[in-house]
Amino acid sequence: MSSMINAVIIDDEPGNIRVLKELLQEYCWDVAILGEAGQADDAHSLIQEVHPELVFLDVEMPYGNGFDLLDKLMPIDFEVIFVTAFNDYTLKAFRYSALDYLLKPVNLKELRIAVQKAGERLQLKRSNLQLNNLLTNMRQPVPSAIKLAIPGVESISFIQFDDIIRIEADGGYSRFHLKDGQKVMSSKNIKEYEDILPVSLFNRVHNSHIVNLNCIKKYHRGRGGHVEMEDGQMIEVASRRKDKFLASISG
Repeated sequence: MSSMINAVIIDDEPGNIRVLKELLQEYCWDVAILGEAGQADDAHSLIQEVHPELVFLDVEMPYGNGFDLLDKLMPIDFEVIFVTAFNDYTLKAFRYSALDYLLKPVNLKELRIAVQKAGERLQLKRSNLQLNNLLTNMRQPVPSAIKLAIPGVESISFIQFDDIIRIEADGGYSRFHLKDGQKVMSSKNIKEYEDILPVSLFNRVHNSHIVNLNCIKKYHRGRGGHVEMEDGQMIEVASRRKDKFLASISG
């Protein structure tokens, strides 16, 4: 890869394109803008014509959204930084797949970090597995079958919600305990997973543990009590979390 990152901007608002271009030209000197487009069809032609290494992509566009565009371009061999004004569901989908996104109006610090990370991934010359995972998840009608991208020190693992028994805090890291007996270490802390995992499937019962509600064999009563998991582990339920936990298993 050259020292410059060849990029395009896809957004239906000319004003948004202008602002992003100005920020990139002034503060991200290693990004060269090869073109821009305001509609999905024009964007498809532009990407096929110039073969960018990086695409800044607005999620919502007239006549098709950003995900529809990416589906047509599969397999993806470029990096994507999503730029969006909303919404909670979409942002959660990005976080499941450990993908970068920028909220409008674009924050300069976040833009520079996202560009730097995209450049690092390009140097590794990996296929964009996280983006492929996002597109698969967006088409997945069964929540438990969604795959979570778990970033480790040297690689990223993609684990289906259904295969997770519990998540255990390990300092600033998290350890995933899976149904097949494997353990996968994540570089993210347990609070990040508490924030993004669906409460219909997962519950943080203790500072050190999130459990898959479908993998609980038995609840043992007590001040907080304990849950007995499918892997045989007894996990303490913190007394202050007890009411929320009991509500989650009785609903």
